[in-house]
Amino acid sequence: MNLKKLHDIFCRLVVLVFLLPVPTVLLAQDFHFDNIFDFNHILAYLVAGFLIGIFLLLFYNRLYVYREQDINKIQREQNTRLSIIMQTGRMRMWIYDTVTRHYRFVSETGEIVQEYNPIDFAHFFERDDFEVMRSTIFDICENRRFTSTINLRKNKVDEEDVKYYEVHLSIAEKNSKGNVTQILGVQRDITAEQEKKNNANKLMMRYHTVFNSSLVDMLYYDKNGLLTDLNDTACNSFDIPDKEALIKEKHYFNENVFFNNIDFTKIDHTHMSSVVDIEEYDTTRHWSTKSGKTGKVYYEAAVNTVHNENGELEGVYIAGRNISEMVDSFHKQQEGALQLKKTIQHIQEYIDNINYALRINNVRLIDYHPKTYIFTMSNTIDKSQMRLSQLRCIRLAMPQYRRAVSSALNRMDHLTPHTIEQTIETEIRDEKGRQVALLFNMVPIMDKNNKVEHYFGLCREMTDMLETERLLAIETKKAQEAELLKDSFLTNMSYEIRTPLNSVLGFAELFEMEHDETDEPVFVEEIKRNTNTLLRLINDILFLSRIDADMMEFKHDDFDFAELFESFCQMGWVNLSPEVRISIENPYEHLVINGDVEQLGKAIQILCATSANFTRKGTVRAKYEFRREELVIIIEDTGGGIDPETLPKVFERFVRDRQERLCGTGLDLPIVEALIKKMGGSVEITSELEKGTSAWIFLPCKPKVVERKTISVSNIG
Repeated sequence: MNLKKLHDIFCRLVVLVFLLPVPTVLLAQDFHFDNIFDFNHILAYLVAGFLIGIFLLLFYNRLYVYREQDINKIQREQNTRLSIIMQTGRMRMWIYDTVTRHYRFVSETGEIVQEYNPIDFAHFFERDDFEVMRSTIFDICENRRFTSTINLRKNKVDEEDVKYYEVHLSIAEKNSKGNVTQILGVQRDITAEQEKKNNANKLMMRYHTVFNSSLVDMLYYDKNGLLTDLNDTACNSFDIPDKEALIKEKHYFNENVFFNNIDFTKIDHTHMSSVVDIEEYDTTRHWSTKSGKTGKVYYEAAVNTVHNENGELEGVYIAGRNISEMVDSFHKQQEGALQLKKTIQHIQEYIDNINYALRINNVRLIDYHPKTYIFTMSNTIDKSQMRLSQLRCIRLAMPQYRRAVSSALNRMDHLTPHTIEQTIETEIRDEKGRQVALLFNMVPIMDKNNKVEHYFGLCREMTDMLETERLLAIETKKAQEAELLKDSFLTNMSYEIRTPLNSVLGFAELFEMEHDETDEPVFVEEIKRNTNTLLRLINDILFLSRIDADMMEFKHDDFDFAELFESFCQMGWVNLSPEVRISIENPYEHLVINGDVEQLGKAIQILCATSANFTRKGTVRAKYEFRREELVIIIEDTGGGIDPETLPKVFERFVRDRQERLCGTGLDLPIVEALIKKMGGSVEITSELEKGTSAWIFLPCKPKVVERKTISVSNIG
């Protein structure tokens, strides 16, 4: 019983269930209608209706279950049939998604079993066949066709693994706008059918010589290998004037130079070929093709044996032909192909050399077509690397170069016959973070009417060159400044050397003049003082020159700075005025560090001597502290200070203050700065007029021993 009949019976049963209780109740009440609507009757009706509703729900539930079972059964039967059809027909289904461009294989139940991107899917087929299928899919996507059937070959792993497929393409789904979103492909294996066709073609070619027997040599030998018959074509090929006379001479199978290495009794249905040098054989018995021919002869033949009803050998049938001309032609073709291959190889090597030169020199080929307004750029001559529109070209340039780029493009759009050359800086940055600079050099390319067709040229990266030019300009400026400083230094040095030297000469000349003997001690003292000044100046010049020439050797040894600090300061304050009080703060009992103790002590002595030179009364103070792996040394005084105009130039050579006074020899502070910088540190000086000066030395170092002490201040008279 089907579902429709079951549904009709159910509807009739519902009508009976609803109508039968009414007359029954009426009879039970003796047709007293006034008693029908009392509470008990109404409650009975409600209970009956509730039970009927439950019955209806149960019945519809069973009806739905049976219907779903029937549908599932029909679907399983259809899937089974589809599976049998697909397996029998060796078919597979896949869907091409036009949005993701992926290929999805679908099972008989409609489930996605495998998904491939275009590159992986293309590996299943030969490249040319896949390109045809891809073009057909694009045609279906663009509604140029609705269905199509194409044949494809499987991508061969080896020579024996050859398969053929027939793919039927059709539209599987469209969106609301009518655009194709999915394409169904039914792929059928037609390898067996194709092999039948190929075998049929081979069979036709095999028996082609039979149907055209007049074009080949036909020879027949009996079971003893004796030649018994041959056709006119064979006589012409082997240069036989009289066929009957040849047969009477009784020539055997092995006397033919093309077959003498073959045992005809052991072969059947064999295709053979021979290469014979005619000059090596005596043609009186070993006959061959065209007795007048010399050199190698190529011959091919099909050898077939003939047997009687008992399977005994009756004879050998040979169909052959001279293929010397064909082989010669093939050899010429091979030579031509080899020559063409060499030419192509030379061209490819030439292209590779050009591409290599372009890459090594960081040069790109550029092309601009005014008709399309497209600017192409490539670092090889065989493929394009980048395609840019005019707007993109302008935006890639730095703002200050965009007007020049726009002007160059405008000139090319107007087909100017002149060369376009322009250097611009782009928004692109290289691996060093620099703005990439490009030099464009383009020439017009004319057509056959001598009109500009497009522009072709080279683009070279000029970033390094421009950077070199900038650095060269900076270094040139520095060199000029250094030359000025050198000239100034030499001028100042000449002046500073002449000053004490003139004093020495002047006082020395006074000895030769009339003078009071009581003045001689004064002359001697002045000569000594100026001589010492001159000696110090020359020593400082030589010392500073050694530092500038990087000839100073800095020795790194461990020494206790706490033990040596006070002696360094005292040596610098040797010539200190008696009215000046000394204060030395040494907060460490031991502070062992690694460095050049001699050069560090020299720097401290020079700073202390400078403070003593500008302090006539008051206090000079020296202290140090070690924190965060850095030694900080401070030299302070309460002298006259340095004026604000001179303070920024105190580390320059031979600098004078407002009163034209030198700081020591004029090279003291430059020597201090050079020494500290060579040791990896820095020097700073702060000063205020009439209040004093403070010098700071910052020297990075790693301590070996650090031991503080309680009392750290030493005051000396």
